[in-house]
Amino acid sequence: MSLSAVMNISLSGIQAQQTRATATANNIANAMTPRYDRLETDFSTEGAGGVRASVSPSGDATFVEGANVDLAQEMVSLIESEIGFKANASAFETGADMWDVLLSIKRD
Repeated sequence: MSLSAVMNISLSGIQAQQTRATATANNIANAMTPRYDRLETDFSTEGAGGVRASVSPSGDATFVEGANVDLAQEMVSLIESEIGFKANASAFETGADMWDVLLSIKRD
């Protein structure tokens, strides 16, 4: 696997976690909106590696007096997004550092 492929995989993970965090923030913002159906994020692998996130309504029962949003569950989702984002950012940064080393070797 090439270094650029590793960095692209990490970038797709960062983007997927951003999509998840956006959906979660939307759920939190609409927690008191009547009949709001919380958004769920599903992850799938891409052909060349990496991950893709898709967002869709949960399809669970909604309520006249509020939404089907569990704030504790949404906070856990935000924490998981943060951890996933940091892990992918770290892998990307390591790839960038390796790229810099390779360029310095080539120049010498």
